[in-house]
Amino acid sequence: MNAVSTGTGPSLPHLGGRRPSHRERVADALRAALIAGELRPGEVYSAPGLAARFGVSATPVREALLDLAKEGLVDTVPNKGFRVTAVSDRQLDEYTHIRSLIEIPTTAALAATADPVALEALRPAAEEIVAAAVAGDLIAYVEADLRFHLGLLALAGNGHLVEVVRDLRRRSRLYGLTALVEQGRLEASAQEHLEILDALLARDERAVRDVMARHLGHIRGLWAGA
Repeated sequence: MNAVSTGTGPSLPHLGGRRPSHRERVADALRAALIAGELRPGEVYSAPGLAARFGVSATPVREALLDLAKEGLVDTVPNKGFRVTAVSDRQLDEYTHIRSLIEIPTTAALAATADPVALEALRPAAEEIVAAAVAGDLIAYVEADLRFHLGLLALAGNGHLVEVVRDLRRRSRLYGLTALVEQGRLEASAQEHLEILDALLARDERAVRDVMARHLGHIRGLWAGA
C-alpha cells in the first residue's frame, strides 16, 4: 500500500476553499483504499497496522477511522480495531443509478456553460489519473478521479449536488481495478477523463454525454470485479 500523499493535487484547489488537515488527507487516502478494494469488507484493521502500511503515525489514522465510522464505512470493533463494512451488489447498483442521473446531464450541460480556463485547470488532475493508472497506484487513481469529477461538478455551481455525489463515490467499490492494472487495461479507462475534458472544451454536449455514460458504465462492468 502506498504512503499517504501530503499534497492536494496539482493545480486543483481543495473543494471547499481550504487546504485539508493531515487527518483529512489520511481519511481521504483510507476512503480511496476502501473504494479500490485495498481494504476489504469484513476484515478488521488496527490503527497502528494501517499507520505502518501508509507510512504515517497512528494518531491521525485512528482519528480518520473514527470519521469513517461516523460515515458508516467502517464499524468499531472494541479492543481490536475497525471492520470494513460490506456493500451489496444492490446497493452498488442503486449508487450507480443515482450517480448516472446526476453526473451525466450535469457534466454534459457544462459543454455550454463552463469557462474554458476553469476546464483547463482540471487537466492536471486528468493527467494525474492516467499517470496513476500507468504506475498501478490505485489509491492515487481513486483520489485523483474523485477530485477531477467533483471539480467538474463544482463548475455547475450547486454545492449540495457535489456533496451528494461525493458521498455516493465514497460508498462505491471498484474491486476490479487491481485486475485491470495486472492486465494493463486501466490506462484506457483513465484516458476517458481526457476525452471528457476535450469534448467539453469542444462544446460537444453529445460527445460529453456519450463518454460519461461509457465511463460510469464501467462501475458495474470493468471496474466492479470481485
